[in-house]
Amino acid sequence: MAPSITDSTREERLAYVRKRYVCIGDCDACGICASFHGKDPERALASYIDGEEELPQALMRYRR
Repeated sequence: MAPSITDSTREERLAYVRKRYVCIGDCDACGICASFHGKDPERALASYIDGEEELPQALMRYRR
């Protein structure tokens, strides 16, 4: 479960994104790059990492 922005530090949220959305170097098996429209997860989820919005709201931007 993703850390809440009210109960975590920026470093904890960044660590969560790095651990949860790690590139495995095989886009056909993973799909992370496609789900973020080619953006790096840290860049795509910067609003969550910076504490501006919770993760579900940040992820909604990338739903098709």
